Amino acid sequence: MTQIYWMLELIPESVLLWLYYTALTAGIIMLAASWLVKWFPGISNYKLPIQLAGVVLTAGSLYLLGGHSTEIMWRTRVAEMQAKVDAAKVASESANTVVEEKVITKTKVIKEKGKDIIQYVDREVVKKEEIVKYIEQCPVPKEIIDLHNAATEMNKAAEVKK
Repeated sequence: MTQIYWMLELIPESVLLWLYYTALTAGIIMLAASWLVKWFPGISNYKLPIQLAGVVLTAGSLYLLGGHSTEIMWRTRVAEMQAKVDAAKVASESANTVVEEKVITKTKVIKEKGKDIIQYVDREVVKKEEIVKYIEQCPVPKEIIDLHNAATEMNKAAEVKK
């Protein structure tokens, strides 16, 4: 039975609807005729077959119309969801661009800060070559003590801010 459904999609929708409504109309007419047939003596023998054919046509066409309307409803929902997926795809691409730009910017800032720190340390080491001379001779120079004391005062300033 599932092999038939793909073939029905080859038939234009307007033709299918026309067939469904024609069958529904024919079924209703046959049901009405089966009740009126008792007044016609030659046809009254065919009341039951006409009535059965009318019920089958009416029920079958109503079933097919319901299936068709359900199919249209699902196609509409699929189209809506596809539109939402497409919109989300576009939004994610723009969000990815923004994130990539932020990452690149932060990476540049980190690299620049790293270079600045390296340059600062190199300058300070060159300035303090005297400290290296003092260390080789083993006495503790006054500059190291001053630097140590300055570092402890910086910690006190940070603690006060907390």
